[in-house]
Amino acid sequence: MREYQDKAELLATIEKTYRLFAGEFDEVPADKINVRLPGVDKTPQEMLAYQLGWLALVMSWEQDELRGKSVITPSPDYKWNQLGLLYQHFYTEYNSYSLPQLRTLLDERVALWCVWIAGLSEEELFTPGVRCWTVTSANWPLWKWLHINSVAPFMSFRTKIRKWKKNI
Repeated sequence: MREYQDKAELLATIEKTYRLFAGEFDEVPADKINVRLPGVDKTPQEMLAYQLGWLALVMSWEQDELRGKSVITPSPDYKWNQLGLLYQHFYTEYNSYSLPQLRTLLDERVALWCVWIAGLSEEELFTPGVRCWTVTSANWPLWKWLHINSVAPFMSFRTKIRKWKKNI
């Protein structure tokens, strides 16, 4: 996993990898977003729904902790060994949205994600244990949670959507 020198580098990487990922959807036919192809484990709709779901979920952990609420990760309804069910929940939640709607929602959610990160201190980002929810299943500093739920899937899903587009 990539290490970051500071918040500015993390934000720049999130924004760059997101732009590259989002740009791949310029050539996706809107009427084909639910087509599953051999060799690609997610449809375009599922890739977008996955990202929408995870970004919202991680930000909800932060909001709940700051409000003094008990944070249950990944969610009160799903345990870490039930991530497949959680993903299905994300896919269902966003299934009725069109491609333009999904893209707009994700643009907005990534913008909120970046605003949230910009408001965090270097200590909050890079010191393990500053947030209780970051210690629940892995004792990672906050930046690793942010990376694993934005940069990493933006990169891996970009590869998947490119492969999907070649085979459509």
